[in-house]
Amino acid sequence: MEATEIRKLAALEDTHWWYRERRILLARALRRLAEAGQRPSRALDIGAAGGGNTRVLRAHGWRPVALEYSVEGAGVARERGLDVIRADARRLPLPTASLGLVVAFDILEHVDEDHLAAAEIHRALRPGGTALIAVPCDMRLWSAHDVAVGHVRRYDRESLRTTVERAGLVVDELWSWNVLLRPVAAWRRRRSTGSDLDQLHPVVNLGLRTVIAAERYLPVRSAPGVSLMLRAHRPG
Repeated sequence: MEATEIRKLAALEDTHWWYRERRILLARALRRLAEAGQRPSRALDIGAAGGGNTRVLRAHGWRPVALEYSVEGAGVARERGLDVIRADARRLPLPTASLGLVVAFDILEHVDEDHLAAAEIHRALRPGGTALIAVPCDMRLWSAHDVAVGHVRRYDRESLRTTVERAGLVVDELWSWNVLLRPVAAWRRRRSTGSDLDQLHPVVNLGLRTVIAAERYLPVRSAPGVSLMLRAHRPG
């Protein structure tokens, strides 16, 4: 992702409906891990950008490190007081079996050799450790936005599951996200000429937040969405 897009993302992520809801979903996943008996330990947030997800990890008792490939992204995370390492997701500079949790939200689609990144997540996790992964889905939604933010592909359920399982991880759950707003996203992407990471009018932002929040309570996780989310673990 270009430096200008990283700075734009960092400026937007505290208030933008998309990033706000993703943090809420991450927090919910962390609570469920705690309820299942997984104690907070070392965690890695791959592609941390502004560090919004890293801060969620820290708030829930994890000891997170933000990983960024770009100089700009690493600089933004450091400016926000986060522990940062600058590295390639295909070659994590971490010991084998050293992490209890890896978060990789909107990362694999940027990597040509996504299987190598998935294999590194498996290697760095300790047995029983958890991976939380999110990717954009459905090549029918491919647009100038994907090009502007550096996507290599969009996934379907089979391709995401295959990538993760071939790395040695066991998929526990795989579901769609941003289902209700998919028609809006499809309409906008057909007309896009670049990234749609833009500041929204507060009323529009609130409306979109309300719609996306409704998905937490509706049986839509198996319907087509804009993103796919996955929880997996390294077998013991």
